[in-house]
Amino acid sequence: MEISSQLPFGYTELLQDLKTRIGTAQVRAAFAVNRELVLLYWSIGKDILRRQGSEGWGTRVIDRLARDLQNEFPGVEGFSPRSLKYMRSLAEAWPEDSIVQQLIAQLPWGHNVRVLDRVKDRPTREWYLRAALEHGWSQNVLVHMISGQLHAREGKALTNFRLTLPPPDSDMAQQILRDPYNFDFLTLAEPLAERKLEQGLLNHLRDLLLELGRGFAFVGSQVPLIVDGRSFYVDLLFYHVRLHCYVVIELKTGEFQPEYAGKLSFYISAVDGTMRAPGDGPTMGLLLCESRSGAIVEYALQNLRQPIGVSTYRVTRELPEPVREELPSVEDLLEVVSRLRLEMETLRQASFAKE
Repeated sequence: MEISSQLPFGYTELLQDLKTRIGTAQVRAAFAVNRELVLLYWSIGKDILRRQGSEGWGTRVIDRLARDLQNEFPGVEGFSPRSLKYMRSLAEAWPEDSIVQQLIAQLPWGHNVRVLDRVKDRPTREWYLRAALEHGWSQNVLVHMISGQLHAREGKALTNFRLTLPPPDSDMAQQILRDPYNFDFLTLAEPLAERKLEQGLLNHLRDLLLELGRGFAFVGSQVPLIVDGRSFYVDLLFYHVRLHCYVVIELKTGEFQPEYAGKLSFYISAVDGTMRAPGDGPTMGLLLCESRSGAIVEYALQNLRQPIGVSTYRVTRELPEPVREELPSVEDLLEVVSRLRLEMETLRQASFAKE
């Protein structure tokens, strides 16, 4: 029997509602399962840690325990000797039940393992875990942020925000800016040209947005501002959805110069006058240059009324042509790797023959 193609009144709305509810329930179930799994692993690690401390258990006991658990639960992953050692490390890093309940168990096991591997001190570990929970970072993004030392760069731009923005906004604006910005996804030659830098960032827009941080929405590049019949062009224009304001970004090669701040101040005023809507906050400016003197930046921003931040950036430099010519090619390196593998296999076979 064929189902009638004529849907009853309200069917589409019901279907959409059910899909939303089912999806929400699936997400909640996944979070609940993850939470219970992390709490289980932490409790196992806590027991191992306690036994090793009070009864002198050695690492061989962990190997035996892993083998027995794998035999008892065949096909269930997560009970290898390496996993049990991570459980012990988790319990050693976070002995308090409160932080485990409120933070550690709210994140996937893989996130916790990556932080244990890559970060050694507790305050920094907690910083990255809280940031991952707040921003919804995937495991790969978390690793990327750790590799880029984000905790040491966030909120470090030189700004005049405390003088130009009200306290709640000034604090949040300060935190969203970094110094230096890590544009290691770019490879640029010497001498560095501003337009090539801009084009490189546009070609890697996803990486740029990831480096700028959560909340930045791309508006455009070389955005025209018409003032008194003349056209002026903003390098990069963003809108920050949490601060509800435009962010003008100007790119400069070389060292910061005081006149850069005056030009950026003009662009901010022009955006405020021609683009800012009634519900928008004051437009902010971010000047990115290769280097800067703190004292010069401070004096340059001191009497400006517009909120401006100054940060540096890092890019990957292309090697000079003579150096590139002296380096081995990919094919040469692959040939060396193949030869080494063959030599290792020959040695391995010779070792077996002796046994």
